[in-house]
Amino acid sequence: MKVSGFTFLRSGQKLGYPFVASIRSILPLVDEFVIALGPCDDDTEKMLREIGDAKIRILPTTWNENIRPDYSVKGFVYGQQKSIALFNCTGDWAFYLEADEVLHENDLPKIRAAMEKYLDDERVEALAFDYLHFYGNKNTIAWSPGWYRSEVRIIRNTIPVWSSEALFFNVIEAHKKSRYPRAAHTGATIFHYGWVRSEEQMNLKSAAVLKYWQNRADTDSDYTKIDAKVLKLFSETHPKVIQDWLPKADGIFQADPNHQLTSREKKHRRMLKLEKLFGVQFSKKHYQLVR
Repeated sequence: MKVSGFTFLRSGQKLGYPFVASIRSILPLVDEFVIALGPCDDDTEKMLREIGDAKIRILPTTWNENIRPDYSVKGFVYGQQKSIALFNCTGDWAFYLEADEVLHENDLPKIRAAMEKYLDDERVEALAFDYLHFYGNKNTIAWSPGWYRSEVRIIRNTIPVWSSEALFFNVIEAHKKSRYPRAAHTGATIFHYGWVRSEEQMNLKSAAVLKYWQNRADTDSDYTKIDAKVLKLFSETHPKVIQDWLPKADGIFQADPNHQLTSREKKHRRMLKLEKLFGVQFSKKHYQLVR
């Protein structure tokens, strides 16, 4: 079994991505790691090369700055870059990890076992993970239907697949038809740290990416403007590779007690009550669970 890892990246240092920790967390599982690296105006490429692992293969890419964000598929340039990296993978499985996502070392045997178990089961086209979304600090996770609880990150590399945007995969069935992949669950968790970076870095990131998603200016980030009921205390261990990157913090992140709930947050509160009542989850899944 050969496993490829892949991602795309651009100015990751300036925008506050823990991409070095992310890559280090996946390297023990893969035979190669492909990075579609767009134009950077910081030390991102230098930091990548300083990892010093022969498995890493950097592909210099150009971003299409002219793609309009007013079509139904938004963020298409992200799908392009993700697909460029995917199309250069040579493994039986292709393992996508975003630059702010990290694997826990305790989960590595579980992930490898899942890839081996389903290698010859052609009904399984992908492997899914649970998610922990850290918010505000390292001690806090956001948990509600507004934060996806599981997602596919490993795709079988022998089927026609691409990505129309960064989050999910499209399996092509015909020239005018695609669908989400059929998946089994690994039983492992991905640690997502995108909302732990500083608000200043989040503002830089938002300014850099917003033009690919919508035609409007964004407001400055204020992490306190969130429904406190979706914030939960995290008391377990973080992956070893990320611990030096995480800012020190005490206790759960404190939301603004005077925050006025948005209509979306009110809807998610109602959904949370239904989840607790009926023991279900309403988070959207971009895959069909078959195993």
